[in-house]
Amino acid sequence: MENTITNISDVILNTINSLFQSLFSSIDNSVYSALDNLAFIDTSIFSDNFLVRILGTNPTNGILLIVDSLLVGFTIYYCIKLFYCNFTSSQIEHPYQFTFKLFIFAMLIHFSYFICETFVDFNSLISSSIREVGEGIFHQNISFSSLVQNLNSIISIDTANFNLFSFDGLMKSFISVCLLNLLFSYSLRFIMVKVFVLLTPFAFLSLINQSTSWFFKTWFKTLFSLLILQSFVSIILLIIFSLNFSATDIFSKLLCVGSIYALSRSNSYVRQLVGGISTDVSTNINSIFSLIKTS
Repeated sequence: MENTITNISDVILNTINSLFQSLFSSIDNSVYSALDNLAFIDTSIFSDNFLVRILGTNPTNGILLIVDSLLVGFTIYYCIKLFYCNFTSSQIEHPYQFTFKLFIFAMLIHFSYFICETFVDFNSLISSSIREVGEGIFHQNISFSSLVQNLNSIISIDTANFNLFSFDGLMKSFISVCLLNLLFSYSLRFIMVKVFVLLTPFAFLSLINQSTSWFFKTWFKTLFSLLILQSFVSIILLIIFSLNFSATDIFSKLLCVGSIYALSRSNSYVRQLVGGISTDVSTNINSIFSLIKTS
């Protein structure tokens, strides 16, 4: 009887280990290669045909048409306000000053995507330069693909002795969950960057009126934090590749876990430094559950 129970337990344990070994191997081989494309954004996002159609190819279509209409609305609003200021004695900027500002920001609106593309390109250049410095020092590609390969060489799962309930198995599970969280977070960040790129003309438009200028400040701070994140991640990757990991050293394996956790918390660190929005999927899910509980 005891032998039967032991055999059943062994079969269940081996089945669980085999399933998770296959799952981790499948994720490593097919999913993490997308992390580099999602994390390190460059000007290729502007070559998206769908995005180009939304932006508009000229002022008569796309978002530029809407912004130009709002530009006329801001002008009419100023004219009405200028007319009533003669009766209310309220302070208002001089017409020449408004006309000059209107001309400047109208030019910025129509060149807004070129300005935004230049900003994205400059940010991409900084992050790629950081990684190129690491490649010259450590003679290996500073990327998530290389990181996952190094982690698998330290915490191997491609053996018949893989045990989910061992120390290595638990660490591999933690690392996989963190990397999956990174994948979802960077996917959300990629989408949010495109959203704020589309909002670029509206951000410049908001500067025409002092009461709406707050929108530009919020837009710039949020987009800046979303883009600068990849330079921050590049620095973390540079530090990770500078560490000497060993498959036989427990301290080294703990450093692996700490490194992945630092990457998963990078968005929170950037938000504490410069502000912006959260792209941490787990944090957003917890916030949604908190709202459901309080409602």
